[in-house]
Amino acid sequence: MSDATGLKATLQHDLTSAMRAKDKVRAGTLRMALTAVTTEEVSGKEARELTDDEVLKVITKEAKKRREAAEAYSGANRPELAAQEEAELEVLEAYLPAQLSDDELAEMAQQAVTETGASGMREMGQVMKVLQPRIAGRAEGGRVAAAVKQALGA
Repeated sequence: MSDATGLKATLQHDLTSAMRAKDKVRAGTLRMALTAVTTEEVSGKEARELTDDEVLKVITKEAKKRREAAEAYSGANRPELAAQEEAELEVLEAYLPAQLSDDELAEMAQQAVTETGASGMREMGQVMKVLQPRIAGRAEGGRVAAAVKQALGA
């Protein structure tokens, strides 16, 4: 491994701190996040060190899993399990950039539509291609797609 700097190192350091503080929820969540990062590092043809952006994508994916699980548990009338997922989500969100508001997202989508000159749903892919790098983890894909559809007038 290379010298440990960046988001992964921060996660490892925070895991150690959480274990010392006997914070089970935080330690368990960080352990799961680091496992997901390691799994991503060894997937594919050869093992590699993830960049901070790639680690951020893994954390975003884990946060989305927690959010969806909490909703599913709430819908199934299992509030204790939903609360556990929400607690884990809260830990993960501390490592994610601030989420965009609906207004900010709509404005960025409108800008991207204007830039690409897109006029209908057929050009949605082009708009998404321009918009995704700008958003980089600050909004979920479903929200981005909905904002682009709205900006395209669909």
